[in-house]
Amino acid sequence: MNWLQTPAKALDQTALEAARARQAQLTKPPGSLGHLEEIAVRLAAMQGTQRPDLSRVHIVVFAGDHGVAEEGVSAFPQAVTGQMIRNFARGGAAISVLARSLGASLEVVDVGSAMPPEPLPGVVSRRAGSGTANFRHRPAMGPEQLAAAMQAGREAVGRALAQKAQLFIGGEMGIANTTAATALACALLGKDPVEIAGPGTGLGREGVAHKARVIEAALALHREAMTSPLEVMRHLGGFEIAALSGAYIACAQAGLPVLVDGFIASTAALAALRLRPDAAEWFFYGHASAEPGHTHLMEALDARPLVNLGMRLGEGSGAAVALPILRLAAALHGGMATFAEAGVSEGS
Repeated sequence: MNWLQTPAKALDQTALEAARARQAQLTKPPGSLGHLEEIAVRLAAMQGTQRPDLSRVHIVVFAGDHGVAEEGVSAFPQAVTGQMIRNFARGGAAISVLARSLGASLEVVDVGSAMPPEPLPGVVSRRAGSGTANFRHRPAMGPEQLAAAMQAGREAVGRALAQKAQLFIGGEMGIANTTAATALACALLGKDPVEIAGPGTGLGREGVAHKARVIEAALALHREAMTSPLEVMRHLGGFEIAALSGAYIACAQAGLPVLVDGFIASTAALAALRLRPDAAEWFFYGHASAEPGHTHLMEALDARPLVNLGMRLGEGSGAAVALPILRLAAALHGGMATFAEAGVSEGS
């Protein structure tokens, strides 16, 4: 995976300074639009323009199954992953509705569902296996599978760039993937599973406690072998989570802004940044997930989610809901008049 060594693209510093200067001249008290001003300046630097635009948004949902589902850590059966791939393709899922409403393109990538559906329009097959192994007893994936999953994410970004996308949203689907994400977060943050584990698909208190015990046993089993971020991903991750990490790194390398979704996507972002810290400038964070571990991730990432609506669906849905905020920040920055243009007196 030599491509992971390529640095992230640098922000356009000239555009950054020009955007800051423009913000100071717009017809409003300085700082009165709050975080929207910072977003607009970053978007201008990312796109190298004083009129940032986010009309072309590409959403990719990566799907994969998890062997750890054998441990009874999900409220839903594993067959749901393949069934949801069909639902995405037929336009019935939440992210399908959001993509249509936002005028965004939507692609689904099967990175390794256990029961893959028939060929479907809008679904790309880049399977690294028929689900990962049960990491309670063995590494979730082999080196070749990890490389294939991360490459699937990189290729998805290539397709987004071919469509001249201006923003990338990555989503995920996979029964038991909150267990994998929790295990990854614990290993990367040095946290106890009890602090991070949450309800996922709707587990009760005892179900969450059981999930934490499964993860604690897995962490003990693999601790000495997890000598790098890639090895953490290989031992505890999922194909769709690895694909997200690969996609985020590829976006930063290509200079394509990313809007990160909730708990699972943020875990993938943390793993990506442990591999390529310079990618951080290209990430926005869409929403504060209701999963309890998400707060720990946001602290570690020094991230500021755009919205907090108590969501925990995944699929990229929280990021999609936050997209209009980025679009409005860009519109305000490019569309407001300056004091000189409007003939309005500036403050002292």
